[in-house]
Amino acid sequence: MNYTSEVENMCCVAKGANHGPAPIPEEGKWVKATEIKDISGLTHGVGWCAPQQGACKLTLNVKNGVIEEALVETLGCSGMTHSAAMASEILPGKTILEALNTDLVCDAINVAMRELFLQIVYGRTQTAFSEDGLPVGASLEDLGKGLRSQVGTNFGTRAKGARYLEIAEGYVTRVALDADNQTIGYEFVHMGKMMEAIKKGVDANEALKAATGTYGRFKEAAKYIDPRKE
Repeated sequence: MNYTSEVENMCCVAKGANHGPAPIPEEGKWVKATEIKDISGLTHGVGWCAPQQGACKLTLNVKNGVIEEALVETLGCSGMTHSAAMASEILPGKTILEALNTDLVCDAINVAMRELFLQIVYGRTQTAFSEDGLPVGASLEDLGKGLRSQVGTNFGTRAKGARYLEIAEGYVTRVALDADNQTIGYEFVHMGKMMEAIKKGVDANEALKAATGTYGRFKEAAKYIDPRKE
Protein backbone atom coordinates (compact mmCIF):
# COMPACT_ATOMS: atom_id res chain seq x y z
CA MET A 1 0.00 0.00 0.00
CA ASN A 2 1.31 3.43 -0.91
CA TYR A 3 1.16 6.41 1.43
CA THR A 4 1.70 10.07 0.68
CA SER A 5 4.74 11.77 2.20
CA GLU A 6 2.42 13.70 4.53
CA VAL A 7 1.04 10.48 6.01
CA GLU A 8 4.49 8.87 6.12
CA ASN A 9 5.75 11.71 8.30
CA MET A 10 2.84 11.60 10.75
CA CYS A 11 3.29 10.11 14.21
CA CYS A 12 1.06 7.19 15.25
CA VAL A 13 -1.98 7.83 17.43
CA ALA A 14 -3.68 4.80 18.99
CA LYS A 15 -7.24 4.00 17.98
CA GLY A 16 -9.37 3.86 21.11
CA ALA A 17 -12.93 3.36 19.84
CA ASN A 18 -13.42 -0.11 18.38
CA HIS A 19 -16.90 -1.30 19.32
CA GLY A 20 -17.81 -2.84 15.95
CA PRO A 21 -20.98 -2.36 13.90
CA ALA A 22 -24.39 -1.76 15.41
CA PRO A 23 -26.47 -4.97 15.55
CA ILE A 24 -29.28 -5.37 13.01
CA PRO A 25 -32.37 -7.61 13.31
CA GLU A 26 -32.18 -10.74 11.17
CA GLU A 27 -34.66 -13.61 11.34
CA GLY A 28 -35.32 -13.15 15.05
CA LYS A 29 -31.69 -12.50 16.05
CA TRP A 30 -29.55 -9.42 16.58
CA VAL A 31 -26.48 -9.70 14.35
CA LYS A 32 -23.32 -7.62 14.13
CA ALA A 33 -22.67 -8.04 10.43
CA THR A 34 -19.05 -7.82 9.31
CA GLU A 35 -19.16 -10.15 6.29
CA ILE A 36 -21.65 -11.00 3.56
CA LYS A 37 -22.29 -14.42 5.13
CA ASP A 38 -23.66 -12.64 8.20
CA ILE A 39 -26.70 -11.41 6.25
CA SER A 40 -30.06 -13.23 6.08
CA GLY A 41 -33.66 -12.22 5.40
CA LEU A 42 -36.60 -12.23 3.01
CA THR A 43 -37.81 -8.96 1.55
CA HIS A 44 -39.52 -7.29 -1.41
CA GLY A 45 -38.63 -4.20 -3.40
CA VAL A 46 -39.52 -2.28 -6.54
CA GLY A 47 -37.28 -0.99 -9.32
CA TRP A 48 -37.84 1.05 -12.47
CA CYS A 49 -35.99 1.61 -15.72
CA ALA A 50 -34.40 4.88 -16.85
CA PRO A 51 -37.27 5.92 -19.17
CA GLN A 52 -39.69 4.76 -16.42
CA GLN A 53 -41.55 2.64 -18.94
CA GLY A 54 -41.49 -0.53 -16.86
CA ALA A 55 -41.23 -1.62 -13.24
CA CYS A 56 -40.06 -4.74 -11.42
CA LYS A 57 -41.13 -6.16 -8.08
CA LEU A 58 -38.35 -8.40 -6.80
CA THR A 59 -38.55 -10.78 -3.83
CA LEU A 60 -35.39 -12.36 -2.43
CA ASN A 61 -34.89 -14.94 0.32
CA VAL A 62 -31.30 -14.67 1.55
CA LYS A 63 -29.72 -17.24 3.87
CA ASN A 64 -26.15 -16.69 5.16
CA GLY A 65 -25.45 -14.12 2.49
CA VAL A 66 -26.57 -16.32 -0.43
CA ILE A 67 -29.76 -15.81 -2.45
CA GLU A 68 -31.70 -19.06 -2.12
CA GLU A 69 -34.93 -17.87 -3.76
CA ALA A 70 -35.90 -15.12 -6.21
CA LEU A 71 -39.33 -14.08 -7.46
CA VAL A 72 -39.17 -11.61 -10.35
CA GLU A 73 -42.41 -9.87 -11.34
CA THR A 74 -42.39 -7.27 -14.14
CA LEU A 75 -44.89 -4.79 -15.55
CA GLY A 76 -45.18 -2.42 -18.47
CA CYS A 77 -42.54 -3.62 -20.94
CA SER A 78 -42.63 -6.75 -23.08
CA GLY A 79 -38.84 -7.17 -23.07
CA MET A 80 -38.79 -7.25 -19.29
CA THR A 81 -40.51 -10.63 -19.20
CA HIS A 82 -37.55 -12.22 -20.98
CA SER A 83 -35.17 -10.33 -18.72
CA ALA A 84 -37.07 -11.65 -15.70
CA ALA A 85 -36.70 -15.19 -17.01
CA MET A 86 -32.93 -14.75 -17.17
CA ALA A 87 -32.76 -13.01 -13.78
CA SER A 88 -34.62 -15.91 -12.14
CA GLU A 89 -31.78 -18.15 -13.32
CA ILE A 90 -28.99 -15.71 -12.53
CA LEU A 91 -29.87 -14.67 -8.97
CA PRO A 92 -30.19 -17.94 -6.97
CA GLY A 93 -26.82 -19.11 -5.69
CA LYS A 94 -25.17 -15.70 -5.81
CA THR A 95 -24.22 -13.73 -2.74
CA ILE A 96 -26.10 -10.46 -2.41
CA LEU A 97 -22.88 -8.58 -3.17
CA GLU A 98 -22.36 -10.57 -6.37
CA ALA A 99 -25.99 -9.97 -7.35
CA LEU A 100 -25.65 -6.24 -6.74
CA ASN A 101 -22.77 -6.15 -9.24
CA THR A 102 -24.29 -8.53 -11.79
CA ASP A 103 -26.04 -7.38 -14.98
CA LEU A 104 -29.61 -8.60 -14.49
CA VAL A 105 -30.39 -7.75 -18.13
CA CYS A 106 -33.13 -5.18 -17.38
CA ASP A 107 -32.50 -1.78 -15.80
CA ALA A 108 -35.66 -2.06 -13.67
CA ILE A 109 -34.52 -5.42 -12.25
CA ASN A 110 -31.07 -3.99 -11.51
CA VAL A 111 -32.65 -1.06 -9.65
CA ALA A 112 -34.89 -3.44 -7.68
CA MET A 113 -31.79 -5.44 -6.71
CA ARG A 114 -30.12 -2.24 -5.48
CA GLU A 115 -33.14 -1.32 -3.37
CA LEU A 116 -33.36 -4.82 -1.88
CA PHE A 117 -29.63 -4.83 -1.08
CA LEU A 118 -30.11 -1.71 1.01
CA GLN A 119 -33.09 -3.16 2.86
CA ILE A 120 -31.35 -6.45 3.56
CA VAL A 121 -27.99 -5.13 4.77
CA TYR A 122 -29.69 -2.55 7.01
CA GLY A 123 -31.92 -5.20 8.60
CA ARG A 124 -35.18 -3.82 7.16
CA THR A 125 -36.51 -7.15 5.93
CA GLN A 126 -39.95 -8.69 6.22
CA THR A 127 -38.43 -11.43 8.38
CA ALA A 128 -36.32 -9.20 10.64
CA PHE A 129 -38.16 -10.38 13.75
CA SER A 130 -39.31 -13.83 12.54
CA GLU A 131 -37.36 -16.67 14.15
CA ASP A 132 -35.41 -18.56 11.45
CA GLY A 133 -37.09 -16.44 8.79
CA LEU A 134 -39.22 -18.05 6.08
CA PRO A 135 -38.54 -21.31 4.20
CA VAL A 136 -37.32 -21.26 0.62
CA GLY A 137 -40.41 -21.07 -1.58
CA ALA A 138 -42.27 -18.66 0.69
CA SER A 139 -42.48 -15.95 -1.99
CA LEU A 140 -44.87 -18.12 -4.04
CA GLU A 141 -47.51 -17.64 -1.34
CA ASP A 142 -47.94 -14.07 -2.59
CA LEU A 143 -49.12 -15.36 -5.97
CA GLY A 144 -52.13 -17.44 -4.97
CA LYS A 145 -54.01 -20.02 -7.04
CA GLY A 146 -52.39 -20.74 -10.40
CA LEU A 147 -49.20 -18.88 -9.40
CA ARG A 148 -50.16 -15.58 -11.04
CA SER A 149 -48.97 -12.16 -9.93
CA GLN A 150 -51.45 -9.76 -8.34
CA VAL A 151 -52.05 -7.35 -11.21
CA GLY A 152 -54.34 -4.36 -11.56
CA THR A 153 -54.89 -2.77 -14.98
CA ASN A 154 -57.33 0.12 -15.20
CA PHE A 155 -57.78 2.89 -17.77
CA GLY A 156 -59.71 6.14 -17.68
CA THR A 157 -60.37 9.25 -19.76
CA ARG A 158 -62.07 12.50 -18.91
CA ALA A 159 -64.35 12.09 -21.89
CA LYS A 160 -65.47 8.48 -21.35
CA GLY A 161 -64.65 7.61 -17.74
CA ALA A 162 -62.99 4.55 -16.24
CA ARG A 163 -62.52 1.06 -17.66
CA TYR A 164 -61.62 -1.81 -15.34
CA LEU A 165 -59.49 -4.29 -17.30
CA GLU A 166 -57.94 -6.53 -14.67
CA ILE A 167 -58.37 -6.53 -10.90
CA ALA A 168 -56.76 -8.73 -8.24
CA GLU A 169 -59.64 -11.22 -8.61
CA GLY A 170 -58.93 -11.65 -12.31
CA TYR A 171 -59.51 -10.58 -15.91
CA VAL A 172 -62.54 -8.27 -16.12
CA THR A 173 -65.08 -9.34 -18.76
CA ARG A 174 -68.02 -7.03 -17.98
CA VAL A 175 -68.52 -3.86 -15.97
CA ALA A 176 -71.86 -3.17 -14.29
CA LEU A 177 -73.35 0.33 -14.50
CA ASP A 178 -76.34 1.79 -12.67
CA ALA A 179 -79.01 4.08 -14.12
CA ASP A 180 -76.60 7.03 -13.82
CA ASN A 181 -73.86 5.14 -15.68
CA GLN A 182 -71.77 4.82 -12.53
CA THR A 183 -69.72 1.66 -11.98
CA ILE A 184 -71.28 -0.58 -9.32
CA GLY A 185 -69.52 -3.89 -9.94
CA TYR A 186 -67.81 -6.15 -12.42
CA GLU A 187 -67.58 -9.70 -13.69
CA PHE A 188 -64.18 -11.38 -13.76
CA VAL A 189 -62.42 -14.59 -14.77
CA HIS A 190 -59.80 -15.97 -12.42
CA MET A 191 -57.23 -16.94 -15.06
CA GLY A 192 -55.12 -19.09 -12.75
CA LYS A 193 -58.08 -21.25 -11.70
CA MET A 194 -59.32 -21.55 -15.28
CA MET A 195 -55.96 -22.68 -16.64
CA GLU A 196 -55.51 -25.16 -13.78
CA ALA A 197 -58.90 -26.71 -14.60
CA ILE A 198 -58.14 -26.91 -18.33
CA LYS A 199 -54.81 -28.62 -17.60
CA LYS A 200 -56.73 -31.22 -15.61
CA GLY A 201 -58.91 -32.00 -18.65
CA VAL A 202 -61.97 -29.88 -17.89
CA ASP A 203 -63.74 -28.57 -21.01
CA ALA A 204 -62.64 -24.97 -21.70
CA ASN A 205 -66.20 -23.60 -21.59
CA GLU A 206 -66.88 -25.37 -18.30
CA ALA A 207 -63.58 -24.17 -16.88
CA LEU A 208 -64.40 -20.60 -17.92
CA LYS A 209 -67.81 -20.80 -16.28
CA ALA A 210 -66.41 -22.24 -13.03
CA ALA A 211 -63.69 -19.56 -12.84
CA THR A 212 -66.10 -16.66 -13.46
CA GLY A 213 -67.26 -14.53 -10.53
CA THR A 214 -68.68 -11.10 -9.78
CA TYR A 215 -67.91 -8.27 -7.40
CA GLY A 216 -70.05 -5.49 -5.99
CA ARG A 217 -73.71 -4.96 -6.96
CA PHE A 218 -73.20 -6.64 -10.31
CA LYS A 219 -76.67 -8.18 -10.50
CA GLU A 220 -78.38 -4.86 -9.81
CA ALA A 221 -76.95 -3.15 -12.89
CA ALA A 222 -79.06 -1.15 -15.33
CA LYS A 223 -76.67 -2.24 -18.07
CA TYR A 224 -73.39 -4.03 -18.65
CA ILE A 225 -70.47 -3.03 -20.86
CA ASP A 226 -67.43 -4.82 -22.25
CA PRO A 227 -64.56 -2.61 -21.00
CA ARG A 228 -62.41 -3.48 -24.01
CA LYS A 229 -65.00 -2.63 -26.67
CA GLU A 230 -67.49 -0.09 -25.33
